[in-house]
Amino acid sequence: MLTRSKYRVIKPNPKYTLTITSSLTIHEPNNIKATLLHPGWKAAMNDELITLHQNETWRLVLHTPNMHVIGSKWVFKTKLKPDGTLDRLKARLVAKEYH
Repeated sequence: MLTRSKYRVIKPNPKYTLTITSSLTIHEPNNIKATLLHPGWKAAMNDELITLHQNETWRLVLHTPNMHVIGSKWVFKTKLKPDGTLDRLKARLVAKEYH
């Protein structure tokens, strides 16, 4: 039986056609201490907080015993341009609604 691989016909998987291998030295941080040491990630966090305040997404209130408090966590992503170079560092503050 003659198959594509025997004829050396390679059909690329469309799921991986836009995958870019890059040698970036900026990695997504795993903890908040490493994040606060990097000026780019710290600026991304400040931008996110400013945006949340401008959009009036939430406001600080005093905690009362009958309140159910939902925690939050930071999610970090490096955004790349189509050519594989760094576009920007993105930080998001998300609610941990699963707790």
